[in-house]
Amino acid sequence: MDAVASGARRNLWSAPGRNPAEEYRSTLHGFRSFTSTDGNPVLTDSAHALVVGATGIAGGALIDRLSDEGWAVTGLSRRPGAERPGVEWRSADLRSPESLRAALGDLPVTHVFFTAWSRQDTEAENIAVNGGMVRELLAALSDAPVRHVALMTGLKHYLGPFEAYGQGEMPDTPFHEDEPRLDVDNFSYAQEDELFAAARRQGFTWSVHRSHTVLGHAVGNAMNMGLTIAVAAAISRHTGRPLVFPGSETQWNGLTDVTDADLLASQMVWAATHPEGADEAFNTANGDVFRWRWMWPRIAADLGVEAEGFDTAPRPFEQQMADAAPVWAEIVEQHGLVEPDITRVASWWHTDADLGRDIEVMTDMSKSRLSGFTEHHRTRDSFTRLFERYRAARLIP
Repeated sequence: MDAVASGARRNLWSAPGRNPAEEYRSTLHGFRSFTSTDGNPVLTDSAHALVVGATGIAGGALIDRLSDEGWAVTGLSRRPGAERPGVEWRSADLRSPESLRAALGDLPVTHVFFTAWSRQDTEAENIAVNGGMVRELLAALSDAPVRHVALMTGLKHYLGPFEAYGQGEMPDTPFHEDEPRLDVDNFSYAQEDELFAAARRQGFTWSVHRSHTVLGHAVGNAMNMGLTIAVAAAISRHTGRPLVFPGSETQWNGLTDVTDADLLASQMVWAATHPEGADEAFNTANGDVFRWRWMWPRIAADLGVEAEGFDTAPRPFEQQMADAAPVWAEIVEQHGLVEPDITRVASWWHTDADLGRDIEVMTDMSKSRLSGFTEHHRTRDSFTRLFERYRAARLIP
């Protein structure tokens, strides 16, 4: 479908100020059922999870959690992930109905966890491609016994798309889930609209998970702040420079939060298996807040390099690291690391965008907690564990 057609479809639901989730919820007639003991959900033998985008940061965390909990799991990705008991890998083109039906047609999928996205040059293209991927994936499962679909989006619901990120009128922080949509084209809204439409047709329940910056383990991911900072630190140390904060004064001094991928996976599984999570959108963050001026020196210490904070103006990583590829190649050879391609371990643009925002960004987690999801992660520990895991995988020195 072209961008114009996709935009027309999206506009059926995306009028500014409307709440499509509430409008959809009013049409429900008790589709959901649970097998439970004393009110607590129990995993049945027929439960089969499909993780879309399974080798990404969020998808990898979901694969780990679901397989550890005994689910039958299929991971859908461009290339297979690591082998582990209970996990089957399949590949398909998310833009191709034929490819998806060939890959998924025989699977008795009961729960879908959708974490994939594809960055395009314009928001019109983002809408066409990313909304289309949700639509085609769910259409390919029209004959499967799907009970719930959990969709990972992000804070673009409140901040707008990349083309208008953090511009114009936005809600006050902390962000709350009942904020209406912004008056701007947004691929996250398009993904939601395709989810709601499929739920009406196919009779499953859904949840939407609005994560902030996600910290987790992956290689080749386009939005990987944790690994990007670690690579920047290794390059800075190798060249005798401090680890310079790339962002804005507002981000350096203001309060913020992030999302541990393990917590995101846990919340998505919780929503898929508890009635309190059905047909709801949830913010997804660790539950604590911090200031980068406090966190940055501690991260630098973990990574063995001196820290340097904000000074006068942002100093983006894309500028700092413009000629860093040969330096990274030297580091890889010296320390016996496994990934020589710097573009697969560092996403300078995304970390610059996150830390360069001239606005405060943090979320309210009350809805999720009051609904029964109470998991909490200390962000300082999330960074420490992540760096240890990357060292163990020989991705950073």
